[in-house]
Amino acid sequence: MNKTAKLLLAAAFAVSGLTAQAETLAEIDTNYGTIKLSLDEQRAPKTVANFVRYAEKGFYNNTVFHRVIDGFMIQGGGFTADLAQKSTDKAISNEAGNGLKNTAGTIAMARTGNPHSATSQFFINLADNGFLNHKDQSPQGYGYAVFGKVIGGMDVVRNIGKVSTTDQAIHQNVPVKPVIIRRVNILK
Repeated sequence: MNKTAKLLLAAAFAVSGLTAQAETLAEIDTNYGTIKLSLDEQRAPKTVANFVRYAEKGFYNNTVFHRVIDGFMIQGGGFTADLAQKSTDKAISNEAGNGLKNTAGTIAMARTGNPHSATSQFFINLADNGFLNHKDQSPQGYGYAVFGKVIGGMDVVRNIGKVSTTDQAIHQNVPVKPVIIRRVNILK
């Protein structure tokens, strides 16, 4: 192998090593099975750090996917099984302009109408939801920040998406049988 080829090969290995370091792995352990995630620290650093912080302090333990809409998304990370809302940390800046799209199997931050109001709640897209992507800086066009993707357990996500739902007080699309997030493990 000539000197130039060796240098190119060495550079390729170095770059692939840097890319691998910009990824955090996580597992969402539910009563329906495990969902494995790859979180994109490089393109959504604040959002990934926020999710990891909540996971590592046990915040997500015994919360639920409280909003499930088949063909759209499953949302969780903020309520207990009796729909009591958990106290959260300060809201984070919206990183929806990072180039990641709300496609099937991606995980994104849930928020209110204020683009910079995301705290702990997240959702996993069951379909390509382009209307949730960042378009502009207006409140209507800001979008929802994608910060990773499902790399294992998409069958679990789809099964959760098919559960029977009902309305409970102010909440809509609540699973009849709670879909419990037992724990979120950060694997790094």
